[in-house]
Amino acid sequence: MQVHIAKSPMTYDGTQLSSLFAYKNFAVRGDSVAVFRGPCNVALSEMVDMEDVLAEDRIYSEDMLHFIIEHFDMDLEKTVTRQRLFIALIKERLEAGGIGGIVRQGDDLYRGSDKLSVSIATLSPVSSMIHIGLNVSSRNTPVPTVSLGDLGVADALEFGREVAEAYAAELSGIKAARCKVRGVG
Repeated sequence: MQVHIAKSPMTYDGTQLSSLFAYKNFAVRGDSVAVFRGPCNVALSEMVDMEDVLAEDRIYSEDMLHFIIEHFDMDLEKTVTRQRLFIALIKERLEAGGIGGIVRQGDDLYRGSDKLSVSIATLSPVSSMIHIGLNVSSRNTPVPTVSLGDLGVADALEFGREVAEAYAAELSGIKAARCKVRGVG
């Protein structure tokens, strides 16, 4: 699992959730987590979550920390499990930094009724993909939100690097764990 941190801001509009994103944009080939910061404005035509489309929910933030995760396998259930692992690692990293009161509900994070994250898992023609966005700012969001800034996270990209590296380490540990046991029966 490769981790790439983009230094330049990028806008997330949903089109970035496409196969080979990290390879096309950062020359990172293979399973990867690309981390970048920038606005988020997803039109209904680019939304993957049909519940959001049918509800005509708006996904917008002036400033978000984005993670685009790509694995070159085609198992949607495994991808949703990975998505929830990543969300749990974000919560764990916040708690390790002394930030409490964050609750995970499925694939999203909240403080009270204020939403910190957006998240989706899907398949592309050649891979499985996850997008997770964390509000860096909560100004002008269409729903009540909390941001990394509100929580006292001073450097969003550094926080993103820490979470992405924790995810890569978890996956490495999972691979090692499955290779150390003998079969039974």
